[in-house]
Amino acid sequence: MSDWFTIDQIDRETYIISEYRHWEETHCYLLNGSERSLLIDTGLGICNIHEQVIELTDKPITAIATHIHWDHIGGHKSFPDFYAHENELNWLSGEFPLTMDVIKGMVVDRCDLPDGYDVNQYEFFQGKPTKVLKDNEVINLGNRSIQILHTPGHSPGHMCFWEKERGYIFTGDLVYKDTLFAYFPSTDPEAYLNSLDRVASLSAKHVFPAHHTLSIQPEIIGRMRDAFQQLKAEGKLYHGTGTFDYGDWAVWL
Repeated sequence: MSDWFTIDQIDRETYIISEYRHWEETHCYLLNGSERSLLIDTGLGICNIHEQVIELTDKPITAIATHIHWDHIGGHKSFPDFYAHENELNWLSGEFPLTMDVIKGMVVDRCDLPDGYDVNQYEFFQGKPTKVLKDNEVINLGNRSIQILHTPGHSPGHMCFWEKERGYIFTGDLVYKDTLFAYFPSTDPEAYLNSLDRVASLSAKHVFPAHHTLSIQPEIIGRMRDAFQQLKAEGKLYHGTGTFDYGDWAVWL
């Protein structure tokens, strides 16, 4: 299972841990500070991300998920110190709106699974966070400060993470190059637009998404915002209107 994860380095203190053998191509981000480390998302949970992380930091590690979906909290069981947004605490205590059979189906879908992997052993993480987060809180890692941005739309408690000093924005499932999902009952297309508008107003220099290609520039956020605004103007920004393709990205409503 040692080849399950791909490690890339953004700068001396920041790493990308990717899972390219699954169609979702998830990315988790390790931000090392002088006092502690922050792991943004813990991935699919198919292989043990903790083994990778401890090779990249010797500091205490706090895990934080952009949102409480199975593909972002798969490794949470290895990180007892984890934070979550107040709007998704119920998903960590038995109220996630998908069944385990559906989740297991997504785990194995279009995936080059490790030899001997048994999906029947897969569990959807449940637990109580060590800290409940609200909008605009700041996480201090020592020499790095990460601001919490509550960006609902894809999910009620979705968060982006803004490191102003480096111009880094970690966008989770709000922004990536592929089809954005805004059709689930737990999504909110109008809130999605508001969140895109908020993130587009930042002076981000680098965008780090939770899925697919890492070749993504900040200008795409404004294009996404403008497209959502146009859909609203046309009376199409609601569930069931279909999929809208904009070339290097799309949105499924």
